[in-house]
Order: sequence, then C-alpha cells, then structure tokens
Amino acid sequence: MISNSPLTMTNSIVRPQPFWLDKYEYPFSSKYFEVGPHKLHYIDEGKGEILLFVHGTPSWSFDFRNVIKSMCKTHRCIAIDHIGFGLSDKPKVYDYSTQTHSKTLEKFILEMDLSNITMFVHDFGGPIGLDVAIRHPERFKGFVILNSWLWSSEIEPDYIKLKKILNSPLLPFLYRQLNFSPKFILPGSFGEKKLNSKLKTQYTKPFANSSERYGALAFAHSLRDDQDWFEELWQKRSIIQDKPVLFIWGMKDPVIKAHYLKKFESGFPNHQTVKIASAGHFPQEEEPEQVIHGINEWLKRNK
Repeated sequence: MISNSPLTMTNSIVRPQPFWLDKYEYPFSSKYFEVGPHKLHYIDEGKGEILLFVHGTPSWSFDFRNVIKSMCKTHRCIAIDHIGFGLSDKPKVYDYSTQTHSKTLEKFILEMDLSNITMFVHDFGGPIGLDVAIRHPERFKGFVILNSWLWSSEIEPDYIKLKKILNSPLLPFLYRQLNFSPKFILPGSFGEKKLNSKLKTQYTKPFANSSERYGALAFAHSLRDDQDWFEELWQKRSIIQDKPVLFIWGMKDPVIKAHYLKKFESGFPNHQTVKIASAGHFPQEEEPEQVIHGINEWLKRNK
C-alpha cells in the first residue's frame, strides 16, 4: 500500500539509467519523487506554461517524447511514469489500483504546486488525470485527450467479449510470464504505421522481468473491476466540462473506437478535434508531426 507520508521531491537521487534506454530518442534528465519507500520517475523540461503528460498502459513517458521535444521549446513539459512503469520503481507489494495512481498524481501536483496546467491524457491516463482535475479544477487550464475514456463500458459488445478474457485464470500468466501487454497488445493496437523493433524495445524492457509486471496486470484488472468508478467520473464531468479540450484521436484504434470520441465530444462542449485517419491507439507515437501541429494550432487559439 502507498505510505501516508507526504510525497517528497528528491532531485538529489542519482540513478544510473538502464543500458537499454535510447538517449537519442529520450534525451531528457531523469528526476525522482519519493512515494512512501518507492521512487516515481519524471521529467521536467523547458520553461513557460505547464504541459503535464499522463500516460496509460503498457507505456510510459517515452510515448510522449516527440511531443515533449517540440513543446519544451515554448512550454514547461512535465511527464511522469506511474509506479510500476517506465523508469519508476516496480515493487512486488504495492497498491497498483487505478485510484491509487490518481491519488499519487494528485500528491505530485500539490507538492510541486503546479497550476494553470494543460494536461495531456492517454488511455488509462484519462480516468487517472481527469479524476484529479475533477477534485482540483482550479489548477487546470485545459485538457488534451488522446484515445481514452471516462465512463462505464459494461454494455459495450466489445467489452463484453473482452471481459471473458479479463476473467480468465490465464490472464496473470499472460501478463507476468509472457509480458503480453507490451509485446503483443501495444504493437497490435497501431494503425497503418507499425512499431519497429528498435522502438518496441523501449516499451518491453521496462518490464524485463516477471517481477516488474504487476502494474500492467493491475490495469487489466481495473478494466474488469472499475467500470462503476469510471462511470462515477463521467457523472462528475460537469465540474470541468466547460474548460477547453482538444481531442486527438487515432481513427484506426481497434479497441477505443470512434464512438468513444463522439461520446467524449458530447460531454465536453468546449472542444476541438483532430482526427488522424492513419493512426491507431497511440497517435503520439504513430503520427507525432500531426499531433504536434494540432496541439500548436489549438494552443494558439486558447492563449
């Protein structure tokens, strides 16, 4: 379980970066926060108004790297790795629930005293980050939402099929022994452009050992167990629904499909949308130039 002690900034921590990390692709300085006895990795690049990046599964701040490399020229870009992901600690005994990730993000924002935030959320980053925004709307200027959700999918035909897999006793074996999520689910969710082997390494190596895969497995369990919580967040969206939102959507996403975008648009009337026809679930990885262009145009309109 997470410690009740405050989240403390520990920039003095020095850790050797892993041998597999591609510093050309990810040329950022690593920083750490203490979360109880564990260390949460983050990057903090550039100066100006804050752009905060919140990833999903089975990824980490790496998938926003191209956006950050561009946007840090004009903004302060902060991106975290959830505990259990990326360069953060991956303890065997830990509360990896989606709600705990949200509480950790909340502590991070409050301890860093971040405000006037434009928050980028993708995949599970949606419920994690928007939950924090609902609790602290005064700290957020707007949102960029990429292929995510914020409601129950219980009646979705695709979810009903998926739930059989989520309930399977084989699921822990697939995730912990075969590293199924980054090796197969992530590349399988791409659209027209496929993930090359060099980049795939950057997503699989954070989960090199079976003991490092509890976080990804917990997100699969969250899909099974937290649908009521997701729906509660949707019902509370009025707290933040008038803030400006940019939707960036990969239209070839095989899981979070186009009708999810339509529902999001219906719930956040102050929105603009960039549809990327060729991209799947990871538009920021698949089509970074289109994503960056869309962000810059939207930011200009919402100064």
